[in-house]
Amino acid sequence: MMNIEKLFQIQKELDMKILKEHQLEGKDLVPRKILALLVELGELANETRCFKYWSLKSPAEKKVILEEYVDCLHFILSIGLEKGFLYLSFEEINAPETVTGQFMEVFANITALQFNQREENYTKLWKSFVKLGVGLGFDYKEIEESYLMKNKINHQRQAEGY
Repeated sequence: MMNIEKLFQIQKELDMKILKEHQLEGKDLVPRKILALLVELGELANETRCFKYWSLKSPAEKKVILEEYVDCLHFILSIGLEKGFLYLSFEEINAPETVTGQFMEVFANITALQFNQREENYTKLWKSFVKLGVGLGFDYKEIEESYLMKNKINHQRQAEGY
């Protein structure tokens, strides 16, 4: 099981560093975070190639797809922190019928959250995102490990003026 409280705490440290560094304290960044999440989710879909029915090219390596997945996770956690939605749970989640359909569900849930920033919509987004991860073949341990690695890279990028 992923330690979600730990991930929220680690994300909070990165977010606070970014807010301070870029003088963004007190600003509502949720719209920008939602757009960033949509872009990152599109990048993830692109690496899986699950929708590219016209192409014979294989998906990216699992490692690349996992990195894109945790890029999305960073923004989901960051949105939860900004809105105070910190009570996410893990339940047994079955793989989706299709990965393409699951991407569409996650996109729809992000859009729903954009227009109505209620905790219920955030929870639906979370569950659909976790289900997408299951559909992509990831387990909680590798998601958490990849998140921690990418978080270190994000801190380094901030230190280097990314």
